[in-house]
Amino acid sequence: MTESEFLSASDAIFAQIETALDDVDFDVDPLLSGNVLEIEFEDGSKVIVNRHTPNQELWIAAKSGGYHYRQQGGAWINTRGDGEFFADLAAAISAHAGEPFAFGR
Repeated sequence: MTESEFLSASDAIFAQIETALDDVDFDVDPLLSGNVLEIEFEDGSKVIVNRHTPNQELWIAAKSGGYHYRQQGGAWINTRGDGEFFADLAAAISAHAGEPFAFGR
């Protein structure tokens, strides 16, 4: 994938995350600034999604740890073990919010 394709794909992912968070019943505030999407919760905790362009990876930082994802076969797969980006992000959002959350795909 070219750098331009990666940037377009990650922009679409950021937009998908923000749209999904607009539809939740709990208090959450997403803030996109450049390559970083901060998702802040009512208690002040955050989940941070970052795109790392040189490696063409998406990163998640949450209470549970830090995770890196690279596109493989049309999905964003954890580079350090098992896991898929949207499933892992949904689990992190649920843990921070104390409410169930899932991406409607």
